[in-house]
Amino acid sequence: MPVNAKTEDLEAFITVVDTGSFSTAASLLDQQVAKVSRAVTRLERTLNVTLLNRTTRRLELTEEGELFLSFARDGLNVLEQGEEALRLLRRTPSGKLRVDAASPFVFHQLTPLIGEFCRAYPEITLELTSHDSIIDLLEHKTDIAIRIGELSDSNLHARRLGYSKLHIVASPGYLAQNPLEDTILSLSNQRLIGFSDAPHLNNWPLKSPQQLRFAISASSGETVRQLCIAGQGLAMLSHFMINDDINEGRLVSVLNDHILSPNRREVVQAVYYRNSAVSSRISAFLDFIEPRLRL
Repeated sequence: MPVNAKTEDLEAFITVVDTGSFSTAASLLDQQVAKVSRAVTRLERTLNVTLLNRTTRRLELTEEGELFLSFARDGLNVLEQGEEALRLLRRTPSGKLRVDAASPFVFHQLTPLIGEFCRAYPEITLELTSHDSIIDLLEHKTDIAIRIGELSDSNLHARRLGYSKLHIVASPGYLAQNPLEDTILSLSNQRLIGFSDAPHLNNWPLKSPQQLRFAISASSGETVRQLCIAGQGLAMLSHFMINDDINEGRLVSVLNDHILSPNRREVVQAVYYRNSAVSSRISAFLDFIEPRLRL
């Protein structure tokens, strides 16, 4: 039996469902809203069912739409994998790859590897973005996001890249002026630096939980690192971003025996959208960086 649905109509339908609106879907697809709307209407007419209930406030999948959605996803994914396989018969992975990570991870882990990666895969056009908060991969047109800590996203696939231990750190100058006893209770007498946009990062995983007060907060992990180096206080940061600072004497790691490890904040994962095929570009990038990361 021939398939009547067009792939572009399937893509429009899936994108509308994933984004929750025709306008956002149109933006992602670089099309006019009217064209996306016509594509979904055409698909419904082809299938002779109503896939979406449209109201002024929201869109809802009908029972038929819910049933058809998974088949539409699987069908497009298989086609994408087939096209990728054909491309690989002719050449190495190619095309644009968008990768997002928190700014400290980009600066300290990815940036040193990019030159070698681009030489190994000259036909991949790499686009790096930095967000210190968790982003929506669809909204930001991102292929891979590297995230620190356990995930709660049910619609994402994840590949664990490793673990990065946490350290409480401060500059030698700060510690010289603010002596620290080898007891976790001494934190109450210190200037602590925390995160303003991620309150959960201010709950330090200590073996003996403490009520911590933060004298300074910043939205970026890289800013917190720089504040520590500048002697402004103590902070808890991941090994991947302060390893060189410790080795070169800019920062000192303290109270290590009081940190609970392993903990949820130590895992480093690469995530990608669950319903998109894992292209050769994604595999090539993750296979390249995983053994080279210094977590």
